[in-house]
Parts: sequence; C-alpha cells; structure tokens
Amino acid sequence: YEERIETQKAILNYPELATTTIGSYPQTPEIRKLRRDYKKGLISQEKYETEIKEYINDCIAFQEEIGLDVLVHGEPERNDMVEYFGEMLNGFLITKNGWVQSYGSRCVKPPVIYGDIDRPNPMTVKWIKYAQSRTKKIVKGIITGPLTILKWSFVRDDIPRSEVAHQIAVALSDEVNSLQDAGIKIIQVDEAAFKEGYPLRKANIPEYEGWAVRSFKIAVSTAKKETQIHTHMCYSEFNDIIKTIEAMDADVISIESARSGNELLNVFKEIGYKREVGPGVYDVHSPRVPTVNEIVNQIKLLLEVFPKKQLWINPDCGLKTRNWAEVKPSLRNMVAAVKIVREREIEESL
Repeated sequence: YEERIETQKAILNYPELATTTIGSYPQTPEIRKLRRDYKKGLISQEKYETEIKEYINDCIAFQEEIGLDVLVHGEPERNDMVEYFGEMLNGFLITKNGWVQSYGSRCVKPPVIYGDIDRPNPMTVKWIKYAQSRTKKIVKGIITGPLTILKWSFVRDDIPRSEVAHQIAVALSDEVNSLQDAGIKIIQVDEAAFKEGYPLRKANIPEYEGWAVRSFKIAVSTAKKETQIHTHMCYSEFNDIIKTIEAMDADVISIESARSGNELLNVFKEIGYKREVGPGVYDVHSPRVPTVNEIVNQIKLLLEVFPKKQLWINPDCGLKTRNWAEVKPSLRNMVAAVKIVREREIEESL
C-alpha cells in the first residue's frame, strides 16, 4: 500500500483534504421517466443517450463550478446499484414485478442469479469515459462490488455463495480493466452490503470474511498500482470488522460516519489505520442543508483522529434520493468548509 499511494499521489496530484462525492446525484423525475420510456421502447436510443449526456454535462459542470477535486458522472443511467449490473451480466435474470421492501416506502427489485456469471460487454465504461472527456479533473469510475451484488440478489441454494461471489468478482475485474484501459485513474468499488453479509453465528464469521475479502481482491486484481481503488461502505458498525476492511486493501475507504457519530473513528485510531479515509462530513439521509460552520467543526473532529494527508472530505453516502435544491447548497458549503480549514492549517503552520 505504501508504495502504491506514493505512485498514485504523484500521478493524481490531489490536494490534502481532497473533496469528492460518493457517486450518485439526484435522480430527477425526468431522468426516471427517460429510463422508463427507453425501456418501453417509446423513445429512440439516440434520444435516450443525448438526454443522459446532458445530465452528465450538467453534473460535471456543477462539480467544476463549486470546486470539487475528484468528480463523478452522477449515475443517471442506473436505476439501482445492483439491478443495473444484473441487467448487463450473463447469469442474472431481472424480474418484472419482483419488488422487495428496502426501507419505508422504498422498494428494490433484486435480480435472480440462475447460472454462470460473466460479463459479455463493458457496463460502465461508455458513460464514465464520456464524463472524463468533459473535464480536465479526475472522474472516478464507479461499480458495485461483488459482495453487494451477491447480497442484494436472490442466489441459488445449491451453489455455495462463496463460489457465486467469486464469479461476480471475476466479471467485475474485467470491468476494472476496461475502465483503466479507457484512462480512468480512480475506480470506486461500492460494498454497501459488506457488513450485511455477515453470518449471525460467530463460528461462521471467519469463513465469510475469508471468501468476502478474497472476492473483493479478485474484483480489483486487474488494477495497476497507479490506479487508485476506493471503496464505499454504509450502514455499518465497523468496530468488529475493521481488521477485515484493512485486509481488503483498498487505497481509500469512504464511510458513513456523520450519522453514526464519531465513535466509529476511534476504531481506526486504535488499530493505527494507515490507508486514506473519507468519513462522511454530513448526513445525506436528511433534507437539512448543513452549514459551513457545522462542516468545519466536523472536519476538525476528523483531524483529531487522522492526519490531513490521510483524509478525504465527502458526504456520507450517495445523493440519489435527495433533490438538487438540497444537494447544491450542501456541497457548496462542504467545499467552502474545506477551504476555511486548509487556510487555517496554513496559518497555524506559519
């Protein structure tokens, strides 16, 4: 890791307290309708792609305007972080009406994994490459990790879950390779359901951790050392799994800590976690817009735990379920807060 991070920092050239977002931006009613109409065959592929590109253009322009360091394309083409990949991988079946409650009134439609899994074609490259062509800044490629795809799908009972996870991981490693070949320098592999996959019986945990970590490593095994691998985890109590997260060996992990208070961060301190971390500085699950001051205070707390060269500054989760009226001021405040903290740090060091 030490060797990789030096190489990456030299190439990527991002500042200390680098700012980014987790990946998804608001899915407006218009974007949802666009995808629906395209699926039903009501609009041409050309119209669909033009509209998606428009959204990506707006998304990149907004991120550049407010001054984020590492950009994302906003994921307008993705209906759901698992279903989207299920539609593009062989061995997955997408149901028409197999809805399952996720939380509250939000439902998801888990794919059914029925056969051998492989990736016939690149799944995300086209859009991320397009986004990268619109800016000189770095755009992160974003894919959903093998454990999350496994956990949020229906899996056959007659095949070990570990085997299915490995097959998904091999398919994803092709995608990582394709993104890298397309010139994408940072790739984020989302493992939102990593913790959720844990067995309830303590005796079964070591086995799960073994194949789970192996699957993640297979998924990113095609990454060159110059390519920075990020992972994002949410809804997690990390105390008991921090060593496992370390074993996954991602270069940067972003986590949901704004909601779970900062006790989470002490866990990282206790084990002397060396890799880069992006603990969420504000809670995206609330419509409230955080003030610049609140974010400054949150960053100060983080600096008590991590040296600034180890810290990334980001919201604590994707912004898909928020609307633009909430997202824009929140991110503007986040970038403003980072500027204030950077300036104070400079003053204090003089």
